[in-house]
Amino acid sequence: MHPLFLRIRARLRDAGKWLGETAVGGLTIVLLRTTRYFDPIKTANLFGRVARLIGPALPEQRIGRANLIAAFPEKSPQEIEAILAGAWDNLGRIGAEFAHIDHIWDYDPAYPEKSRIEIAPRTHELFARLKNDGKPALIFASHLGNWEFPALAGAAHGVDSAVLYRRPNSAAADRIINEMRRVNMGELIPAGRDAPLRLAEALQKGKHVGMLVDQYLTGGVEVTFFGRKTRANPTLARLRRHVECPIHGARIIRLPDNRFRAELSEEVQPVRDAAGEIDIQGTMQAITSVVEGWIREYPDQWLWLHRRWR
Repeated sequence: MHPLFLRIRARLRDAGKWLGETAVGGLTIVLLRTTRYFDPIKTANLFGRVARLIGPALPEQRIGRANLIAAFPEKSPQEIEAILAGAWDNLGRIGAEFAHIDHIWDYDPAYPEKSRIEIAPRTHELFARLKNDGKPALIFASHLGNWEFPALAGAAHGVDSAVLYRRPNSAAADRIINEMRRVNMGELIPAGRDAPLRLAEALQKGKHVGMLVDQYLTGGVEVTFFGRKTRANPTLARLRRHVECPIHGARIIRLPDNRFRAELSEEVQPVRDAAGEIDIQGTMQAITSVVEGWIREYPDQWLWLHRRWR
């Protein structure tokens, strides 16, 4: 093909991509702003039902089913479909809850039984330790339950935090999402080439760095997850190699009646090599195993719909 036609095709493709991202970004902004006018519980129920209805018609349904069959070969087809339906429901609810992320955390220590958030005494103790020990910390989370809430839990307990996040493709959507997150999530660090340096700087300042660790990363370290090899982002383990600090896992589990339970794990010990250095692969395997245990408890609350295995 003539070089001129190749250049024109490339420009048209870029223009189409930009228009698509702009449209998605605009729709995101409209949905977020509109959803904020409605009751968060009723909206979450509605979004959950809509996701259950629409989800099975999307390509991600096949991905999720294949993932579940491989992860749980002992489960019946009916059990697999029930878990998939729960995953779609959870995803829809997160979309509705995110629109209220700046004010949805509802925990009153004087009346815990009336709060939407349930927090075990041990989790309170661990958060108090993180706040008062004078050390930074590394906190990992996964796409389980409402994965936006762990950062809220840290802020609610007075923990100085920095959170790694992935920017949306739309700059406009990124701005409004950041405005909502910034209210009570601490410092927000976008994923990118300079992210590891900024995360290390946050740790050196004594902050508690949080990140999701359960997505496939090309070029990541090999780990075993539900009996299959995959690749994990080694950033957390690399940070631990350079900064002496505890590692904990955080999860927010969805409960009946639109309630949640916040849990902070006991300290996860890093794996060391023969020379006593932090073993990057071994440490990420230890973290991945914790996440797998969480998912086995609540399989219908994990995001089976992405390609975790390649």
